[in-house]
This record gives sequence, structure tokens and C-alpha cells, in this order.
Amino acid sequence: MSLLLTSDADDGRPLHPAWVALGAATVVFHLGLIFYGLTPALVSRPLHMALALPWVLIFMASTPWQRISGWLLTGLGIAACAYIALNERALANQYGFIDTQLQMLIGVFLIFLALEAARRAIGWPLPLVALAALAYGALGQYLPGVFGHPGMPMASYVGTLTIAESGLWGSLTGVSVGVVAIFVIFGAVLNAGEAGQGFMNLASAFAGRLTGGAAKVSVISSALMGSISGSASANVASTGAITIPSMVRLGYPRALAGSVEAVASSGGQIMPPLMGAGAFVMVELTGTPYTQIMAAALLPAILYFVTVWVGINAYATRHDLKPVAESERPSPKEVLITSLFFAVPFVLLLERIFLGGYTPQYAASIAIFAGMALLFFDVTLSFSLRGFLTRLADAAVTAGRQVAVIGAIIICASLVIGVLSLTGLGVKITSGILSLSNDMLWPALLLTALACLILGMEVPTTAAYVICVSVAGPALTSLGLEPLLAHLFVFWFALLSTITPPVCGGVFIAAGMVGENWLKVALKAMALGIGLYIIPLAMISNPDIIRLDSNPVGALVDALKIAVGLTGISFGVIARKAWWLRLALIVAGAVVIFAI
Repeated sequence: MSLLLTSDADDGRPLHPAWVALGAATVVFHLGLIFYGLTPALVSRPLHMALALPWVLIFMASTPWQRISGWLLTGLGIAACAYIALNERALANQYGFIDTQLQMLIGVFLIFLALEAARRAIGWPLPLVALAALAYGALGQYLPGVFGHPGMPMASYVGTLTIAESGLWGSLTGVSVGVVAIFVIFGAVLNAGEAGQGFMNLASAFAGRLTGGAAKVSVISSALMGSISGSASANVASTGAITIPSMVRLGYPRALAGSVEAVASSGGQIMPPLMGAGAFVMVELTGTPYTQIMAAALLPAILYFVTVWVGINAYATRHDLKPVAESERPSPKEVLITSLFFAVPFVLLLERIFLGGYTPQYAASIAIFAGMALLFFDVTLSFSLRGFLTRLADAAVTAGRQVAVIGAIIICASLVIGVLSLTGLGVKITSGILSLSNDMLWPALLLTALACLILGMEVPTTAAYVICVSVAGPALTSLGLEPLLAHLFVFWFALLSTITPPVCGGVFIAAGMVGENWLKVALKAMALGIGLYIIPLAMISNPDIIRLDSNPVGALVDALKIAVGLTGISFGVIARKAWWLRLALIVAGAVVIFAI
């Protein structure tokens, strides 16, 4: 039986058996780590990088030169990673100090390889940030003033970054290996089956008959889909392929159709239970249990989608936003059957976490096996072995590629974190923020928000969050902000780049799909997604909103207050009313959120 299948997982290219096998190896390796037990960091993390290299250096190659160089770099990279893994015990006793020329050569090559893998995966910005950090670590002793550092021997500098449990193999990479990869696999398995169709059907049944129904279907389906994909671009490409043509067919303005999908899809990275890679990185950086982060993020995420919903109603005062035709809405039986494809794994995941008391990654592993079992069935509940193999191959390739891309991002960002730790630069930047803000919280928040917005326009959300919170987080906490609130604030503002020009990935994809000028789509997206700009600030003024687990009444009261304020602001920005009424709504909404 041939597995040369065509899939969305790799942009329509055939699924070659070699890539299916490599994807399967990635899945087995990461699931095996969960069930096998403790594995030394200098074994599991280099092997994680070795598995990622073929995807970012060969699979994603677009020119013959990239493919040839990719094969060479992959071969050398796997050998270098294997050297670290095979010599783990000896290297652990060197405490990050290189003592042979071979180790120095391997260390320098691994740093270069991490930069090149990230460049091929996501472009130049993040590697350039890492290069600047590496240059500072190597040459910072020559800088005058407070931003200089004493310097360190090159054997210690390179060794700490490459042969010790820091730098490339630090705790951030550990999160990628042990947690992020598991949930990426979980999302890939669900997406390979009928879960996506289940999301769409549930959304259509719930919101399709309402005014602006097609847009509201997009909001709900993207919120559900984003909770497992955690990628705005992937969300737009998947749900947008269905929702955007539906909105256009019903006469929605093209710019509005594209903006609805871009804004709704961006919310996937803030919607529990997965929140992309950010939630798991937050667990590592804050020491906060995953379940507490889910509880803290839930109400703000719901408020975001409520604001988008309100914005659609406001646009309904300007355009005839029709509901989805009854003939296009799924039957109750179809909704029930397709919902099982995501409900069963989700319920099992949450039950194992909250009632079973297992770790999130172990619970997700159990849910993965349930999702795999569901791949035997299609939307009619017909059993098919061939369909199972097709869908499993799709899931393996998708998982392998996505784990590799996220791994490349996190490993490169780990270099930046390693240099900040080695040189004390993070402490110096924190002091600079405190000095510029005159030790006042709100100016420090605005400086941090600006840094997140600028950095987020150039690097992916997770990397922007990690770098920004590493340098600005201590400043915010020193000004009295609780750590989890500071991290959520930074994470939300790192997400702004998905809809904010000039670099707005979700908007570009949606604009291309709808055939409209990207700037028109971006302007409407910013209006619809205004909650993305306001809610992080509202969390600071109303901190009980993140305490749903410890103070549910206070959290719900704060959420209701913010919802009322956001409703006024959204209508004031979007609705076709007299200018003075719109201004009054905006001012009143701001007062409700920040002054009452």
C-alpha cells in the first residue's frame, strides 16, 4: 500500500515514506521519553535537535543549493549531537569547560548550526538577535561603562553554551523536548483526523443562524482550532479555507472577511488549554503549575473572543452581515458525531490532569493514543485501515515538521538566554528600564509593551516572549507585579505582531486568501482585535481576573467589568454612529476598565 499521499501538512507535496518514517521516529522518541522515565538532559536535548535538523535543513529547502548544503549540515549536525549524547557523563564532569580542540570545533559548529537552522525555519531576525548576543558575550569586555562585562575564557564561554546543561541544552530546550513536542504531536493527531471538521460543525450549529453568523462561525471555530494548533498562520490557512469563502459568498466585504479570520486565528495562542508553546515555556520560567497558568489565561482569552464577537455586531450596523444559510448548516447528528473526534481526546486530557493528578505531558500522551484510535474512523464512523494509515502518515509528517520548527526557534532563543545569564546583561537592561521609567510601574509597562511589539514584528511570538520577559520581567516584578501577571502581560503583547503592521503574518495570509489589499485587512483587524491591545493593560488594573482558581468571584467580577468596558470601546471604534457618541463610548469604556 503506497504512502505517497498528498497532504496539507507539507503544502501539497507527496508524503515520501522517508519523511513519514522520520516523523514517526520523532513521535516515538518524544512519547518514549514520557514513559521511559528520567533521561539525562545532555542525551535527550541533543537528540531532539538531531531529529529536527532534517526537517529544517532538507525538507524545507527550496533551492538545489539549500538541499545540498542541508544534507551536509544535517550529517555533520547529527554527528555533533551524537557526540554530546554519547559522551554525556564525561562532559557533565567538565562543568562547561572545553579541554580539547575537537570539543571547541564541535561547540562552535553547534552554535553555527543552531543559528542556521533557525534562519532556514523562520528567517533572519531571531538569528541576528542571537548573533548580537553572542558577539556581546565574546567582546563585551571591551565596552566601556555599565554595559561592559569582565569577559571570560573562550573555552568556558563556548563550553557553557554547548557542552553543559545551559545555552543550547538549557531548561528552555528541555521544555521543548518534554512538553511542547508532546502537545504539538497531540495537535497534529487531532488535525489529521476529523477534529477540524468537528470544530467547524459545532461553530456552525451554535452561531451560524445569528446576524454575522459566518463571521461568528469563524470566531468560534478558530478559537477551538487554535486551542490545539497554537499558530495564527496555521489557523488562518486551515479554518480560513472554509470560513473566508463562506463570508465572501454571503456578501461580506473582502477586507472584513479576511480580518475576521486573522483576528480570530490570532487568539489561538492565548486560548487554553495549549496556548501554543508559550504556556509550557511559562511553566518553566515562572515555576507555576500548568493548571494554574490555564486558569489564569482562561478569562482574558474569553474576553478577547467576546470583544471580536462584539466587533462583528458593531460591523453589522455598517454592513448586511447575513447568517449562514440553513442548507449549509450541519445537522444535529453530524455535529454530534464529528464533535466526538475532538471531545473524546480533550475530555481524556483534562480528566487525567484535573482528576487523575497526572502531569500535562503524561495526560497528553494518553490523549494522543485516543486520538490515534479515532483515526480509524471518518465522519460517517466508517472503519478504514487504509484511511487510518493515510491519516497517521499525515499526522507523523505534520508533527515532525512542527516539532522541528518550534525546536529550532527555542534552541536559538536558548543561546540568547544563555548569554544573558553568563554576562549579566539581563540585569543591566532591567536596571535601564527601571531608570527610564523612574521606578514607576505604568511607564515600565509601556516601555515593555513597545519592546514586545517591535521584537514581535521580527520574531515568532514564543521567541519574542522569551527574550522580552527575560530582560523586562525582573523589572516589572521588582515594581510589585506578581510574576505570572508580568509573564502574561509580556506574552500578550508579543502576540500583537500577528495583526499589527508592518509585519503581520496572520493578516498577510488572510489577505492573500481573500484577494484584498493587506493594509485594508490589517486596519479592520486592528479594530476588531482591539482587545489584544487593551486586555493586557486591563489585567494590570484588575489583577483578580487571573485568579480564577483562588478567587473565582473576584475574577468573574473583574471579567464582567472589563467586558462592559471593551463593549463600549469596540462599538465606539467600529459602529457607524455620530462621532461624539463614539467618543463617549470609548471614554466610558476606558473609565469602566481602568478607573472603577
